[in-house]
Amino acid sequence: MNILSAFWGRIIIAQGRRVGEWLAKATDGKASIVELTGTAGSSVAIDRAKGFRNAIAIYPNMKIIATQTADFSRAAAQRVMENIIQAKGSDITAVYAHNDEMALGAIQALKSAGMKPGKDVMVGSIDGQKAALEAIIRGELGVSVESNPRFGSLVFATMEEYFAGKKIPPRIILKDRLFDVTNAKDFVDEAY
Repeated sequence: MNILSAFWGRIIIAQGRRVGEWLAKATDGKASIVELTGTAGSSVAIDRAKGFRNAIAIYPNMKIIATQTADFSRAAAQRVMENIIQAKGSDITAVYAHNDEMALGAIQALKSAGMKPGKDVMVGSIDGQKAALEAIIRGELGVSVESNPRFGSLVFATMEEYFAGKKIPPRIILKDRLFDVTNAKDFVDEAY
């Protein structure tokens, strides 16, 4: 494993951890959670699960009651969540989706089952997509931790500084923001 892979893994783990910390705070440390994972065996799915599980491990009343892959797909997540709702029903109080697309699919399944996402069931995810921020504004999604895709401008600005002879710091980090009801409206227009 090279240094870049290890660093990237820590970022992905941190994304899952931040959703877990937010959910613990939002539920006072008590939740029966459905986890919708990304593609089985993918490093992103493994690391996002690890970060989330590490965050909730200190809360004995936060339990993952179902985990199933939905391959980072909205349609797959809706189908998977419909099946889990049939099996677990009102036991479900939270959903952690490894990306926004799966969270949006889960929200649709919850609504179709007569459940109220954001009220009956807290939902958290990762990516920071525009559709996710709009769902936060509607009160259906609780949180989305940004996985910022906008590396280009930072890379080119850094290259310009380098070629101009300026000293470049050894580490430049593109910050991932946490979006919830307190700030989603402020960033929805710039979300991807």
